[in-house]
Amino acid sequence: MPNYLLAYHGGTTPEGEEAQAAVMVAWNEWMETVGESLLDAGNPVGQSKTVSADGTVGDTETDGLTGYSIIEADSLEAAIEIARSCPILADGGSVEVAELVDMMGFDDEDEDEDEDEDEDAVEGKDD
Repeated sequence: MPNYLLAYHGGTTPEGEEAQAAVMVAWNEWMETVGESLLDAGNPVGQSKTVSADGTVGDTETDGLTGYSIIEADSLEAAIEIARSCPILADGGSVEVAELVDMMGFDDEDEDEDEDEDEDAVEGKDD
């Protein structure tokens, strides 16, 4: 099953302890509804800068990255459905949903075959 990055953009930070506590409750409830599909709850992010191709460093857009999570879903559409109920939307933010691409070039089945080949090679050295 593919993994997806939920990149949070924008949103507002509520003022006051009561409002902040309510936001935390909303996030915790959302994470509970996502359940085992939530692979990494992620974190909010702090100050950021953007590095351009020419090496210059500048301020990040006002709607820059404010946090992330990683989920598992059957499809991009299923991941989008999970994102539609994210609490950041109620705070004026948005959620970018992106499939994470496996850069290893093989799946778990291939890993098992590689391990078997490694064991055979080690056994062959003992002969």
